[in-house]
Amino acid sequence: MFSGFMTNAWLAGTVVAIVAGVVGLFVVMRGAAFAAHSIPNGAFAGAAAAYWLGANELVGLGIAAGASALAIGSLAERNRRDVATALILVLLLSSGSVFLSLSGGYEPEVYGLLFGEILGVSTTQLLPVTLVGLACILVVALAWRPLLLSTVVPDVAEARGIRSRPAEIAFLLVVAAATTVTLPVVGALLIYSLMIGPPAAARSLTRRPQTALVLSVVLALLTAWTAIASSYWTNWPVGFFVGTYAVACYAAGRVGAALAHTGRRPGVSPRTAVSSPPPGAGGAPRPRPAFRP
Repeated sequence: MFSGFMTNAWLAGTVVAIVAGVVGLFVVMRGAAFAAHSIPNGAFAGAAAAYWLGANELVGLGIAAGASALAIGSLAERNRRDVATALILVLLLSSGSVFLSLSGGYEPEVYGLLFGEILGVSTTQLLPVTLVGLACILVVALAWRPLLLSTVVPDVAEARGIRSRPAEIAFLLVVAAATTVTLPVVGALLIYSLMIGPPAAARSLTRRPQTALVLSVVLALLTAWTAIASSYWTNWPVGFFVGTYAVACYAAGRVGAALAHTGRRPGVSPRTAVSSPPPGAGGAPRPRPAFRP
């Protein structure tokens, strides 16, 4: 299990899980799950176009993913992001179908982009995955404070000069970069499952962003590793196990959070804690944010 071609699978799964845990936490916190789903699934149109033109498919993936991230971030309003995301996804999928019909014979590559071939990762594919993954983590680390402020308390971020629209576009570009290089290796379904399930579970279990980040990475690693092992022993697609374990991880996180909050303060929602006003002060209790920046 830990020799031969499986070595590359374990390394690729580890890198992808770490990136998904870091980037996915902000995907969940910012309510950008639909955008994170649309960017990798729609980016195959760029790969299909590159295949038709005889160009590098990774370049096509990057252009399509980056363009979709820019379009979603530029066109989406704060409360209407889903509309712009859906329209852009439809446009990309329809464009991809045109390039598929023109090229012909691209079906195996499309299957690989959707479901991945992590058990067949070559050594040459590990380097770009690792480099882009490290770049994404570095960007998140450098932009941690402004990204967290614009996510948790956007009004405070605006007051401090952090504009929401550029922050949204920059973050979506990080998502695009993370998905572009991992799509040919692990597929859209695997990276999306890791980017949503474990981070959502981590967010349910703690209100501290630093703790949630570490927990998100740990849960993503456990999900990826158990999925690879299960796929090796059963010969079933690894994407099935990643999706199943990601859902189970999220469900376990929600149950654990509900039990913890019920034991401490019955009747309080896991996402929102209410602070009572001081004695003698009027007014209703004020909700606290789910995360403290």
